[in-house]
Amino acid sequence: MQINRSQLFTASCLALMVTGLSFGIRAGTLDTMGAQFSLDKTQLASITSTAFTAFSAVIVLGAFIVDLIGMKRLLVLAFLFHIAGLLLTILAANFWQLYVGTLLIGFANGTVEAACNPLVAGMYTDNKVTKLNHFHLWFPSGIVIGTMVVFLLNKVGVTSWQVQVGLMLIPTAIYGFLFSKLEFPVTERVSSGVSYGGMFKAVLNPLFIFMIICMVGTATTELFTGQWIDVLLRNVSSNALLLLTLETGVMIIGRGFAKPILKKITPQSLLLVSAILAALGLYMFTTVSGPMLYLAAIIFGMGVTFFWPTMLGFVNTHLPKTGALGLNLMGGAGMFSVGIFTLFMGGYYDKVEKSAGGNKLLAGHAVLNATLVIPIVLIVAFIGLVIYMRGRGKSAAAVQDTAVA
Repeated sequence: MQINRSQLFTASCLALMVTGLSFGIRAGTLDTMGAQFSLDKTQLASITSTAFTAFSAVIVLGAFIVDLIGMKRLLVLAFLFHIAGLLLTILAANFWQLYVGTLLIGFANGTVEAACNPLVAGMYTDNKVTKLNHFHLWFPSGIVIGTMVVFLLNKVGVTSWQVQVGLMLIPTAIYGFLFSKLEFPVTERVSSGVSYGGMFKAVLNPLFIFMIICMVGTATTELFTGQWIDVLLRNVSSNALLLLTLETGVMIIGRGFAKPILKKITPQSLLLVSAILAALGLYMFTTVSGPMLYLAAIIFGMGVTFFWPTMLGFVNTHLPKTGALGLNLMGGAGMFSVGIFTLFMGGYYDKVEKSAGGNKLLAGHAVLNATLVIPIVLIVAFIGLVIYMRGRGKSAAAVQDTAVA
């Protein structure tokens, strides 16, 4: 069987870009959908939340079946979910059709990661952290493209969110075609001979449990803020959506330079610096206005740039026996937490807005201040991780050198 590693990586990046497009276009059309269907923030939050909870459910399920049915079959399912979800969203006439369409897109996005994370980690066993960062730069790339598509189409008078969502059918069809023509390897767990029992035992390691708890915080900080930035800051900036574009543009550049950065700093130290910058950026969102908001977006973007791929790369490097299960449990925990947090914050926003006499600015700041607690807790957690990893001695340092070489 001939495995074309570069073509598989390219197709994986395109599939992840579609995932990012769905986030970017949804962020840009959320308020428009809400106005058309007379939805309050609680209903909008439930639509957004289902994208995350569906993602988490499927990625965890994928963790258990990817070794059994293979990564190619999972990606066929992702393609079918994307097509069905996009068509249902485009044709939606009420809240429930929007909800189910978003649910199916969430299934698709989770299936893409369930297959592609172990695919990339397995193809680049000597370079996991760097290649996972390179792979995951296509998620913010999709967000940037998606938000810019919405912004530019609105500027030229094409305000139909159905048209904007429909454009995602094009890259979806392309990645489906590419994967249909390629041969896939087995997962790294299978190729290395680690048993199912060994994989399940590995995820009970205290370090893995600690990292999955931290993943709840890093994912929520990054994805909740990005998905809701237009809603929360619309009354502060006339171009709130451009803040998301700027933030994710920083993420693209940062992940593209992951290799030289990771040669200078350990993944755990990078996570600590990231948490500090994310906290600073969130704080600035609630305390500055005007052009300073763009500086806040840059700082916040620098903070969340390395969260997701470095968390995955750290676990797969230091706990390789966790395999696809470890990668997908991390992703599932992260997305599930974002979904629950989003659902809760939608209701919290409506409550604050109502008690403040309709003050949307105050409601947006209240939500951001509540979110700020998360990266502050992460700073403490990652200080502990840095100290713990230093204590592991020379053998751990050798693993780190291999992972980022």
